Amino acid sequence: MCEHHHAAKHLLCSQCDMLVALPPLEHGQKAACPRCGTTLTIEWDAPRQRPTAYAIVALFMLLLSNLFPFVSMNVAGVSSEVSFLEIPGVLFSEDYASLGTFFLLFVQVVPAFCLITILLLVNRVAMPEKIQARLARVLFQLKSWGMAEIFLAGILVSFVKLMAYGDIGVGSSFIPWCLFCILQLRTFQCVDRRWLWDDIAPAPKIAQPLKVGTPGIQQGLRSCSCCTAILPANELVCPRCNTKGHVRRKNSLQWTMALLFTSIMLYLPANIMPIMITDLLGSKLPSTIIAGVVLLWSEGSYPVAAVIFIASIMVPTLKMIAIAWLCWDAKGHGKRDSERMHLIYEVVEFVGRWSMIDVFVIAVLSALVRMGGLMNIYPAMGALMFALVVIMTMFSAMTFDPRLSWDRKPEPDHEES
Repeated sequence: MCEHHHAAKHLLCSQCDMLVALPPLEHGQKAACPRCGTTLTIEWDAPRQRPTAYAIVALFMLLLSNLFPFVSMNVAGVSSEVSFLEIPGVLFSEDYASLGTFFLLFVQVVPAFCLITILLLVNRVAMPEKIQARLARVLFQLKSWGMAEIFLAGILVSFVKLMAYGDIGVGSSFIPWCLFCILQLRTFQCVDRRWLWDDIAPAPKIAQPLKVGTPGIQQGLRSCSCCTAILPANELVCPRCNTKGHVRRKNSLQWTMALLFTSIMLYLPANIMPIMITDLLGSKLPSTIIAGVVLLWSEGSYPVAAVIFIASIMVPTLKMIAIAWLCWDAKGHGKRDSERMHLIYEVVEFVGRWSMIDVFVIAVLSALVRMGGLMNIYPAMGALMFALVVIMTMFSAMTFDPRLSWDRKPEPDHEES
């Protein structure tokens, strides 16, 4: 079976809207946009076998992670052991069903669903084309919401926090979970969006001539946000994946600013209200995010304190400032520095998810530290508020259209004859 089946030889960059003619690629090579540097497509060796192998082993590791004890703790002869599935169970029992739901969705359900979907699509499992297209649409929409590797980082931070109280041990599920995190990331990396959509159905043909090096908006063209097909600007529904779209995301700045203001309003109570409560010998000690950073720093855990400070305080704050700056620039203010705005947008897209690390730390601590009258840790309302801040800022970044920053820049010397 021939794996080089691409019919479309042109792409509109999803980040800057430049029309690019794709060169012939060897295995392992990638094509990048000459204007903004965004990776457009990658020619993987064995594009069916590699993701299939990674996905199968990753799902097996996920199964093992749920079958055996995960982590344990011993304090003054009192032991506590928790399995993977007990973590959301504790959150539900403590009337924090929302945090338990976030944990199940982001850490287990979304990664597992994406891996199963990849297996079905890359191996051409017999199913109607509409169902294939729908699965592919959901896959690329959910991919960024899988946070297994962030939860792993949260576990490591939890260990450092708990070492001051007792002995921490890992169970039989810990190594399989580490392998699952690595393998699921590798699976996603080996799936090229353009290759997968060309495998489902050919891209619709464009009747008009294409000017390589010219933005699509200047040619009356738009790119499908889901399957990357090039479409006429007035064609609102993609004939290949049935995704609705416009030349630019409709009301992009309005949605971005509305979600940004919502996250700002949630951010203040998230930092003021306790994120967890430590019950130590009957004394309940509430802890805020800032108080936790100060405590870790005072105990000499400087690297962990720095990680929590950066992920939970600095990153959300800078991300809100960056999103506001992107919107201000897209409205026509400031210098026409599209390259800088593009870099800021890429950083915002990458780091936003990692602020969830503190929420996962609380989930692990709440499930593991159950020592009867000796010591217990409970989640508090601040944790829910902070989780909502992270989710709102992620939505805010997703609704922003990065092509708006490039629309301001004149392109007299990008056309090719």
